[in-house]
Amino acid sequence: MSRNLLRSIVIVGGGTAGWMSAAALAKAYGSHIAIRVVESDDIGTIGVGEATVPHLKTFNDVLGIDEIDFVKAVQGTFKLGIQFVDWGRLGSSYIHGFGDIGHPYGMLPFHQYWLKAVQQGYGGEIGDYSVHTRAATRNKFMTSASDVGPNSPLAHIAHAYHFDAGRYAQFLRHYAEARGVVRTEGEIVEVLLRPDDGFVETVRLKSGERIAADLWIDCSGQRGILIGQALKTGYEDWTHWLPCDRAIAVPSAKVGEPTPYTRSTARTAGWQWRIPLQHRTGNGVVYSSAFLSDDEAQVQLLANLDGAPLADPRRIRFTTGRRRQQWKKNVVAVGLSSGFMEPLESTSIYLIQTGIGRLVELLPDRRMSPLVRDRYNAQVAFEYERIRDFLIMHYKATQRTDTPFWRHCAEMAIPQRLQDCIDLFLDSGRFFRENDEMFAITSWVQVMIGQGFQPSGYHPAVDLLTDQDLRQYVQGIRAVIQNCVEAMPSHAQFIARHYAAPSL
Repeated sequence: MSRNLLRSIVIVGGGTAGWMSAAALAKAYGSHIAIRVVESDDIGTIGVGEATVPHLKTFNDVLGIDEIDFVKAVQGTFKLGIQFVDWGRLGSSYIHGFGDIGHPYGMLPFHQYWLKAVQQGYGGEIGDYSVHTRAATRNKFMTSASDVGPNSPLAHIAHAYHFDAGRYAQFLRHYAEARGVVRTEGEIVEVLLRPDDGFVETVRLKSGERIAADLWIDCSGQRGILIGQALKTGYEDWTHWLPCDRAIAVPSAKVGEPTPYTRSTARTAGWQWRIPLQHRTGNGVVYSSAFLSDDEAQVQLLANLDGAPLADPRRIRFTTGRRRQQWKKNVVAVGLSSGFMEPLESTSIYLIQTGIGRLVELLPDRRMSPLVRDRYNAQVAFEYERIRDFLIMHYKATQRTDTPFWRHCAEMAIPQRLQDCIDLFLDSGRFFRENDEMFAITSWVQVMIGQGFQPSGYHPAVDLLTDQDLRQYVQGIRAVIQNCVEAMPSHAQFIARHYAAPSL
């Protein structure tokens, strides 16, 4: 064993970020490195993130977690995408679905051919060519089928989950503790730094116990006990681009069958989420305090619930942005201590997952190489900024002028790189993914079209296809999608057949 291998890792804070970190590190290094989680039952978590993206399935698969056991434990339902209501204009609605749109022809993506078909009057909606979108609108769902041909859309169904985040943290806690992770109950009251280099040396708990570690992972939420309070890492405030700075969350009684999609409804000064679980519905409103008071937002939220509220609303303050460094000295920030991105596209848990994945890949030894640290920080910065731009686009690409908030969003200046992406798409429907950014071309295309951006042209190579062949190609794909959706069971039937949680 390397003499420089880390001997100990301490994770400060539990919750989703802390226990995802503990579970992944236990899986990767648990037999070689002592891993401890320090958390206090007296300190609550935000817990607003109950919707995910398909990447979480990969995380669970790497850990060897059985999907049926997981979904039952977290009272989960399935997710094929996000429905956006009233974002482009009042009365509008579209779905940002997971997975592919149609299938490419030659070297061009399908949407390029669809753009010409729309100009010629028979293209229909872009969602007609996505099995995820059409299944979602009809409340149908299934996981990828193994008994169909490899080219069938039913063989490639990307799905995510809606779940109780607190139950997921408990599920991962049992997983991690079974693999040697030690949990210490306690509240940190002092952080002691090494005088020679400023690294975190020990923390002191309220009980008086002192804990030392080679590497620290800060999962203490927006407080950032280590990364912010102790190491004084700066913070980039993005409120001038993403003006929402408040949220109110409340669960409500389940009404009707759960939908296989998250709903985001634009309100007067922000938006409201709806996340259906097996036993209840998660709800919340995200808003700008510059345009709406807390009391007004709460009235708006409670007036738009499907069922009766099951608890008192919880008010949350946040500043959208990120730490200037997610890794400083011997501390790595994961989760909300790293930064805050509003849950518009369900990226919070994804950012936890990718932060952990990078740490596993770039795990330092006890020398704490600055080269490793700098590479980690550069990758995280790029990821945050590209997600930020994707979220900004939702606000900027609106035709709403009915409230001061939406007029502000439509008129605000945006990052030049985002403006360049929009201009290129409006010119000829083109988008180029940078490196391995989270959102691929299908996501950008669906949101830009859904919000009302219609390109004036398309790729010139589309005209190499005859009008007859183009019509057959486009209409053939639409027919295949329709037949696939017809063959799928309802979302509720699928859960009842395989994934129903025990009655509470």
